[in-house]
Amino acid sequence: MTRNVVGTRRASFSGVPHWVIVIGIIGAAFVLLPLVAMASRVNWGGFVALVSSESSVSALLLSLRTSVSATIFCVVFGVPMALVLARTTFRGQRLVRTIVLLPLVLPPVIGGIALLAAFGRQGLLGRPLEVLGISVAFSTVAVVIAQTFVALPFLVLSLEGALRLAGTRYEAVAATLGARPTTILRRITLPLVMPALLSGAVLSFARALGEFGATLTFAGSLQGVTRTLPLEIYLQREIDPDAAVALSLVLVIVSLVVVALTLRTAPGSRLGRVTR
Repeated sequence: MTRNVVGTRRASFSGVPHWVIVIGIIGAAFVLLPLVAMASRVNWGGFVALVSSESSVSALLLSLRTSVSATIFCVVFGVPMALVLARTTFRGQRLVRTIVLLPLVLPPVIGGIALLAAFGRQGLLGRPLEVLGISVAFSTVAVVIAQTFVALPFLVLSLEGALRLAGTRYEAVAATLGARPTTILRRITLPLVMPALLSGAVLSFARALGEFGATLTFAGSLQGVTRTLPLEIYLQREIDPDAAVALSLVLVIVSLVVVALTLRTAPGSRLGRVTR
């Protein structure tokens, strides 16, 4: 009897003091309260009409298209970057990692100005492209570039951590058996870190979907061309506050779905299922 009680107590013991739990609940309420307050201000009677206007639908579809495109670019460029940072050692590696992760802490407006300096009409690369008749700034391509710029570090950070945690023992065994590096990458490395890759891709998509500052600075706000959903919300805030609140709720719902997908694909969740 005593052993059963002790075993039950051990199983239920979390090791977290009660005062920490209280502060954690207050922190969760701090995040939840503004969302609940926003939902309480939604004009539910006219919700469908507010979110189904031509400008709102156009902004939502544009956001989804550009965010998917940006996520693809994040995967294409982010996977090699994470592999290089996690599997190789070279002089200046810390500096390179710092530069790669810089958009995480860089104010988005500054990122937009930097992109203008690079791809604008008078920019470092923009001027030669203009000579060829290719205009990047203030176009849909500019939206994708801005979203990729701010979202790329999320995938690199997630995948690099997973690669370091996985180690190289399986790759080493495959190499001793004569497997080529590309084969090892395709059949061992990538499947091994696939949960982290999916999680990083979902996070990148979420960051791209919510991008505002860099997009506004580098791409502008042209309806149907560069006006994504966050820009539409900002514009509607001045014209029609009810529409702004309704569209904000739509973006919150999409974000909740993204967070749920991230938790399902996170490496820890799969590890937890395996250990059970």
